[in-house]
Amino acid sequence: MLGPGNGVAQDDPPLALVIHGGAGTIRKSDLSSEMEAKYREKVQEALDGGYEILSNGGTALDAVETSIRIMEDSELFNAGKGAVFTAEGKNELDAAIMDGSTLQAGAVAGVTTIKNPISAARAVMEQTTHVLLSGLGADAFAESIGLEIVDPKYFFTQRRWDSLQRAKSREQKAEAHVSSVEHDPYARAMGTVGALALDKEGRLAAATSTGGMTNKRWGRIGDAPLIGAGTYANSKCAVSATGAGEYFIRNVVAHDICARAEYSEISVSEAAETVIFTVLEPDIGGVITLDNQGNPSMPFNTEGMYRGYLLGNGESVVEIYKD
Repeated sequence: MLGPGNGVAQDDPPLALVIHGGAGTIRKSDLSSEMEAKYREKVQEALDGGYEILSNGGTALDAVETSIRIMEDSELFNAGKGAVFTAEGKNELDAAIMDGSTLQAGAVAGVTTIKNPISAARAVMEQTTHVLLSGLGADAFAESIGLEIVDPKYFFTQRRWDSLQRAKSREQKAEAHVSSVEHDPYARAMGTVGALALDKEGRLAAATSTGGMTNKRWGRIGDAPLIGAGTYANSKCAVSATGAGEYFIRNVVAHDICARAEYSEISVSEAAETVIFTVLEPDIGGVITLDNQGNPSMPFNTEGMYRGYLLGNGESVVEIYKD
């Protein structure tokens, strides 16, 4: 098996898991020591949970779904339980998953009653002929196959509700454009979650889940559930993105990174850095990447990104801030 751009054959790629919990304005001054510890612990828990699947011979798909579900069940991230609110005071969730070995993919968008949207995305991939289901139809599909359905009130958190009220207040005072969260560090944290994995068979998988943008309107859908924009995997490269979704959609960021690595014969990490630091504008977001030799990268052009990886050689990293 050849790694992108290095021409070196390796018969047994090491296991690897990479995750992110969102990129944005995440400064050390914004987080108390207690909150920082909670984020680090939850990122580590998501890493450990997914990696346990890999170490027991499980698939990359199983690993990324497990890691994402752990973060979806936490109030800390803008996904699942911790999702932000729309302008109407609702929680509309998006998620996607992709199997790099087959190019099969599944996604849901604008769902409101599915406890773990990432599991619904996987079900779309494995149990339908479609890639993306949205809204009431996606909710109905999930219920019909027995996924856990919750009352929309399950997704309420006071912190996200308060962020919506601040956004609305700024909007009324003409201090911000529609859906702007520029001055709100909690909203700007953009806590979209993502996971990438490489399993013992050398298969890559990518997954992303999000609550979208605080104060979003008109059924807005971001990059996370759009294959090639916020989520992508093939046999050589896997990517999950986080940040201002419209920019990732316009630049088809996730696919562009993998294509640059393949066509230009450069490493996936080099391709990712090129896109994040030269294609995107500053302060837009970041990505995590993984190649088929287990090499991770986690570039971002914002103040911080909740992120980490756990590799087959025992190397483990959990980081939050830029420096």
